[in-house]
Amino acid sequence: MSDYPPITTLRSLEAVARLGSVTLAAKEMNMTHSAISQHIKTLEGMVGVKLFTRRGRGIQINEEGRLYALQIREALNHISDATRLVQVKPRATELTLATLPSFGCHWLLPRLSRFREKFPHISLRLQASLTVTNLQQESIDIAIRMGQGDWEGMESRYLFSDELIVVAAPGYNNGKLPGTPEEVAKSNIIFSMESWKTWCLNAGLEKEILPAGLRINDSNLVIEAVRHGTGIALERRSLVEGSILRGELVQITPVTAPYPWHYWLVTSPLAEKKPEVALFIAWLEEEIGWREK
Repeated sequence: MSDYPPITTLRSLEAVARLGSVTLAAKEMNMTHSAISQHIKTLEGMVGVKLFTRRGRGIQINEEGRLYALQIREALNHISDATRLVQVKPRATELTLATLPSFGCHWLLPRLSRFREKFPHISLRLQASLTVTNLQQESIDIAIRMGQGDWEGMESRYLFSDELIVVAAPGYNNGKLPGTPEEVAKSNIIFSMESWKTWCLNAGLEKEILPAGLRINDSNLVIEAVRHGTGIALERRSLVEGSILRGELVQITPVTAPYPWHYWLVTSPLAEKKPEVALFIAWLEEEIGWREK
């Protein structure tokens, strides 16, 4: 016996049990009296149990039929609810985004809750990597990259430019933070991949600050070292602005330097047609607009 009797036989059982009449059930389901009776007989044959007691030309549901009908009614209600939900709710879709680890950690993640609230039906998968991958080969819809926006075969949208600032933990050097470019140059500096050359020129220093001491090739580790009070660092504003707002870091001098690369949103030609990509792009541009106000 099949575990799943035809849905029409189950609906016939539920209707007759609820209405107490084959005639009324036939009218509700827009079927003939004989068709409802035949569905009931078919169902009884499949389950191997008599669900109704025959009395003359009529039938009356028995205890087994009543209990079975109650469970079937609940199951049919679940099916009805599921159908309504799928009709009114957008289908869940997945969006795959590749991003630089530092940008994803310090700029994107703190903002993603707003995207999730606005578009709960979009499942977002983040792929953090420093490697410039082929989006189509890696099944990536969009990527956030740094550069000049000239990736062959890809659509590039300019996001924003960045600048380099000098930051320290409020408690660095027992709270006695350097106040002049000369004092910055004499401080315990945590060197990243960023060059101090332009910053030194803008600060009016005669000598460029050259790497020495602690050198780290990852901005995430640089920022953590600065937070722990290990030293000061020259970092991208986009990566430390959140920490500055929370009071974890401070910008210790107004002197800045332009960052040589720009942030771009890169999409593959196929992904451009996906509606969830358009929604993410619009949301991202809105977030950048708020940042620049």
